[in-house]
Amino acid sequence: MPLLLSRASLASLGLAFGLSALCLSPLMAQETAPAPAAPADAAAPAAAPVDPNAVIATVNGQPLTEADLTLAEGELSQQFAQLPPEQRRAAALSAAIEIRVMAAKAVTDGLDKDPDFQRRMAFLQERALHGEMVEKGVVDKVTDAEVRARYDQEIANTPPVNEVHARHILVKTKEEAEAIIKQLDGGADFQKLANEHTSDPSGKSNGGDLGWFGPGQMVPEFDKAAFALDVGKYTEQPVQTQFGWHVIKLEDKRAKQPPAFDDVKDQAKQAVIRDKYFALVKSLRADAKVEIPDAKLKQAVDTLEGGK
Repeated sequence: MPLLLSRASLASLGLAFGLSALCLSPLMAQETAPAPAAPADAAAPAAAPVDPNAVIATVNGQPLTEADLTLAEGELSQQFAQLPPEQRRAAALSAAIEIRVMAAKAVTDGLDKDPDFQRRMAFLQERALHGEMVEKGVVDKVTDAEVRARYDQEIANTPPVNEVHARHILVKTKEEAEAIIKQLDGGADFQKLANEHTSDPSGKSNGGDLGWFGPGQMVPEFDKAAFALDVGKYTEQPVQTQFGWHVIKLEDKRAKQPPAFDDVKDQAKQAVIRDKYFALVKSLRADAKVEIPDAKLKQAVDTLEGGK
């Protein structure tokens, strides 16, 4: 079956919620599954809560706390991803100390007064505040009821479609396909012929069975021919695709079932977050006085924002 999948089907096997990661992906918290509980007989005593204000090091007399280390571990987590877990805390502390002494030297040298540095710091602060606003003002306010409502809305707005269960025999030439159709016309068994003649590796042991698939999941020529068949019928003429020549038999047809809520609730939540984010941006932009003197640049910005 993978041989025939169209590019479009590879990107749309589930609900198409139309999500956009624009402006959101680096800012939204990642939900992780809880670690499995240890067996009762191996349970260890619960670790004492960590005091975020506990001092774990001093650098030139200035305290470096557990909260500082936690922040460093989070910000530098990608750099330490290849380290064993027991080494990451020490690596984060070493990095935090290195950053602090280098920063102190930069201040001594007056680098914090450099206009480019101050502009960068102002932007980074605004970006961090933007992230906090997304987290606290958007993500944290999404309710389970809103996620369920978005799922129900998507299901209601998705037109019902059929999916089919088909088999096929793939050969290299039209003449080979015509010879197989002639044998089928004479009463030959489709599955037996598929096992004997198909060049599709996945179909040689299962009678050419492709399982169930929906519109657009197969290449266009195959898709059109399969969905045009009545149940139990096979194509009277060979069907040519980029893979060769096919003889197709339709085994069954049914209404395609929508994905279960639990299977797509994360996508539904991201859709709610996206809508809330852009609604908030639209509201704030409406109250903001924004002027762009360059007419060409203004038009480009308006065009870009009009597509959101």
